[in-house]
Amino acid sequence: MGKTYERIDGRLRTFIEAQPLFFTATAPLSGDGTINLSPKGLKDSFAVLDELTVAYLDFAGSNAETIAHLRENGRITLMWCAFQGPPNIVRVHGRGEPVFRDDPRFKELLAHFPDIDPTPHGLRAIIVVTAELIRDTCGYAVPFMTYDEDRELHAKRFAREDDTSLSEYFGKKEHIATSLDGLPGLPLPLPPTPA
Repeated sequence: MGKTYERIDGRLRTFIEAQPLFFTATAPLSGDGTINLSPKGLKDSFAVLDELTVAYLDFAGSNAETIAHLRENGRITLMWCAFQGPPNIVRVHGRGEPVFRDDPRFKELLAHFPDIDPTPHGLRAIIVVTAELIRDTCGYAVPFMTYDEDRELHAKRFAREDDTSLSEYFGKKEHIATSLDGLPGLPLPLPPTPA
């Protein structure tokens, strides 16, 4: 049976940090807007900052729906499923914010991810989420699946890019600077990554 939590700590935090995959869900305010659901992976690209705040690294991709929705209304849900061990699903409903490279907080936030080199992945932003509702549910119907390793394709693809070529790449993509629904997405050109 489901349970509501006041904070992300103890067993709950251990469960979240152990999962190699999580999902993000966002939507625009428009009733006919496009709902976005994205899988997120890459080992060590997620961090619990405190009992109510989590963050993840937002890497290069073919769109920027999450960023656009967060810029418009801030609503986000994160979800983790137990694919191994006891069944469990955890959701964090809250308010999110994309922190871009030129934000004074960016460098300090990046320090929470010491075990991943974001350079080859085309780091665009750090998404910071403040929890408003934390719940778990049974997860009885979630199948057992094994995690073998992260794919190397993302790093291989984006390691070839520097800040200038990455901005050019994003500029050519239809739904990076603007969302599917025409909302402002990733600000371009990308500012340099802070040293």
